[in-house]
Amino acid sequence: MQTQIKIVKQLSFIAVTFLLLSCNSNVVFDQYISIEGQQWPSENGIDFIVNNLDTISANNVFINIRNNKDYEFSSLFLIAKLELPNGYRVIDTLEYEMTDASGNWLGSGFTDLKENKLFYKENVVFSEIGTYKFNIQNATRGINDIQGKNPLKGITDVGLSIEKIKK
Repeated sequence: MQTQIKIVKQLSFIAVTFLLLSCNSNVVFDQYISIEGQQWPSENGIDFIVNNLDTISANNVFINIRNNKDYEFSSLFLIAKLELPNGYRVIDTLEYEMTDASGNWLGSGFTDLKENKLFYKENVVFSEIGTYKFNIQNATRGINDIQGKNPLKGITDVGLSIEKIKK
C-alpha cells in the first residue's frame, strides 16, 4: 500500500512538472543528449544544431547537465563553442560549481540524479538568419589525468536550452 501511494505521488509530480514546462512559452530550444555509459570522453563533444532563431529578441542560453553520485568532482570545466551562420566561431572555457562548500550537490532533483541549469550566454540576440552550431566538450581532469585520457564519470545527459527574455 505504501509503495502504491509513493508511485502515485511520483507520477503526480511528473505530470504537474510536465504541465508547467509545456506552458513555458519563452523556451525557444531545449534538447538533451544522453552520455553513453555515463562516461564522457574529453574528445567527444556534444553537438546541438539550432535553426530559425528570432533575429530581434534577446535570449539566455543555458547548458544543462544531469549528473549522478558517480560524478567525483566539486566543479565542472567545459569548452563551449558557438559557430554563427557566417562561420565566425566563439570559444569559451567555462567553470561551474557542482557542489556547495560542504560537498552537497547543487542543482535540482530528489534522487541521486541532479540537474543543473548553467548560464552560458546572457542577453544574446541571434542577429543572423541561418544555422547556429553549439558544441560542448568536457575539460575536467583529475590530478593524474592531465591529458584527459580517462572519461568523465557520472554525467548522464548534456543539454542546451535557449529562452527568450520576457520584457
